[in-house]
This record gives sequence, structure tokens and C-alpha cells, in this order.
Amino acid sequence: MIRVATFAGPGTAPVIREVARPQVPKNAALIQIGACGVCGTDLHILKGHWPKPLPWPFTLGHEIAGVIVERGAELAEDFMGKPLEVGSRVMIPPLMPCGRCHYCVHYPQNANKCLTPVYYGRYLGFDKAPHLWGGWAEHVYVDLDMLPGTKIYKLPDDMPLRLGALAEPLTSCIRAFARAQRAGGFGYGDTVVIQGSGPIGILAIAAAQEMGAGRVLCVGAPEEPRLRLARRFGAEATVDIEELKTPQERIARVRELVGGFGADLVMDCSGHPSAGPEGIEFLRDGGTYVEMGQFTDAGSIETSWHRICAKDISVLGSWAFTGNDLPLGVDMLYRARDSYPFLDMQTLYPFDEDGIARAIADAMAMRTVKSTIVPCPELLQ
Repeated sequence: MIRVATFAGPGTAPVIREVARPQVPKNAALIQIGACGVCGTDLHILKGHWPKPLPWPFTLGHEIAGVIVERGAELAEDFMGKPLEVGSRVMIPPLMPCGRCHYCVHYPQNANKCLTPVYYGRYLGFDKAPHLWGGWAEHVYVDLDMLPGTKIYKLPDDMPLRLGALAEPLTSCIRAFARAQRAGGFGYGDTVVIQGSGPIGILAIAAAQEMGAGRVLCVGAPEEPRLRLARRFGAEATVDIEELKTPQERIARVRELVGGFGADLVMDCSGHPSAGPEGIEFLRDGGTYVEMGQFTDAGSIETSWHRICAKDISVLGSWAFTGNDLPLGVDMLYRARDSYPFLDMQTLYPFDEDGIARAIADAMAMRTVKSTIVPCPELLQ
């Protein structure tokens, strides 16, 4: 039997259940989970913000890093052609483009908008519970014959699984900056302002520097633990929205820190509906604004900022990533693992009902930067 955490609906408490260990056919794998982050998406779902019906109850968690404990004979390599074995460290993304629909075929650069995306575990009974759908569980099951769009990515053999669990959110940041680069809105030495000091904002600070930014500033809250960590990640300065409570005060402070005409690029990672109009005033004329923090309609009815992100359109909006983007996240994490305090982002919680509930509550209250659930702590040794 395998233990999984399920939720009956928004606002409910986690319940640990047991499900039968699946048989693993020829082109499938069973992955034991070492670490799985609590994402803003998880929090939105639990707050009831998700715009579409969901098959409650089910298992949340998609920032997954684990180890293959059983695989079929035909599952020999990952999506990038790297060999897979029992014992291989891997991560799997939450949304995997099918490779066959109109968007995947005609707009591969926007395959993240796939019309028939694959979610691991759907074939185990997506409309029934419990099942091995998410990473807040001891194992996740994938079968490439039943869902050919499924993607597995091998991690370096000596990469800590805690680090691997950051690959998915970091990849979203890399893609957003790459979109700005292709649009001519982000160049070497540019000044960048990050709105939001949550996990995406912190990782965006690292990604900006790794991709050529000259100066990086961060606007967010609270000072502990988030803004202090932002500075440890390389933010030249931080602006505390709990101290400077009006947009006018924050705009003036950012302009003072940036100097000159304003920042070259502002990226919103905050998810706050008011961030867009405020962030635009951080910019110089002709600068670039990237919206990647608003992907639900949880904000004010009078704002459409979430549509910029969710539709992946120019201003620029950037939502998630494509299949070819994820290796960039894994590579950047591995290459820069000693340059940034990545593991200090994570606050670890045990895989039990109380631990999961505390991880969620602490993330919602911003007492952590990245709450991380550890189903199988022996894998982190």
C-alpha cells in the first residue's frame, strides 16, 4: 500500500489515505517522492480560486523530485534521451503537452497552452479518489503508453532531491526572461525589478543574474524570512511593502534606488492585482513588463491582469513552460548550486496530516519562503 494525502475540497484539511501499489507495465515507472514543494497554485486551489471544476477529492503537489523504484523494461530513457534506471533521480512536471494537438503541432513555442495536456495519474482514476495524482504522497506513478505526452527528466546523480524540487518553479522564471530576451526587452547588464518575494520571486532573482542582469531589486514582504533571503540571493536592494504602504511611496523608492529613468525590466511574480499598474511606473519609458504572477481570476473583478499571464500574451505574459524548457531549469540549478542559498529557501515538513496542514498554513501566512513536504526523508540523506 502507498500513503497519499487528499483534500475533499477548498478549505478542507488533508487526509492521509492508503491506495494499492500499482502494477508497473513495460513503459511505466513508480517514483518514490523525496521532496515536493507547496506552490502558489496549490494555495489558490485550496482557497477555491481555480476557475474550472476539479475532481475532489484528490492529491495536490507538483514540484516533485524523487527516485525511480520500479520501471518497465521499455522505459529506458527520459524526455531528453538520458538513460533511466531503478535508482535514477528524476523530476516530473505537472503539465505535459500532448505533442499532437493544434497548439503542440503549429505553435510549439506555446505548447504550454496545449489543448489536451497530460497530468500524471489521471489514468489511475482521476475522477475517483484517492489516487497517485500529486506529489504530496509517498509515490507517483507514470505510464507513457497510456499517456504518451508524459515526460520524465533525469536529475544529475549527485543532485540533492531538495534542489531538484525547485526545478519546476525556476524553469518558469527562465522562460519568462527568455521571452523578454526574444522580444528585445532584456539585455546584458539591464536593471531588473522583481515584484514579489515568494518562492518564484526569489528564484527570479537568481535567474535574472544567471541570464545577464546587471542590477536586481526586489519589492515584497515580509522582511523575515523573505526580503532578507532576497538580498542573500543577490538583490542589490529590497523595498518592503509593509513599510511603504502606498503605491506612490513604493514607486518613489524604486525610482530613487534605480536612478535615471527607471528599470529596464519589471517582472511581476506577486499575484497581486494591483502589482501591474504599480510595476509599470517602476519602468523607464520603452522598458518591458513581464506578468507571470497572475494566472487565476482570484483578484478584483475590474482587473484583467490575470488574462495577460494565463493567455501567455505580449506585454509580456508568461505562463509556465514547455517540455524543452525544463532541462534549462535543472541545468541552472545544478550549475549554480553553490552560488545561491537554494536549500535555505525550503522549510521542511513531515508527511503526516499535521505536517501538511502546517506547511500550507505557513505558506499562506508567508512565514516560509518555500514550504516543502518530505514524504520519504530517507531519500534526502
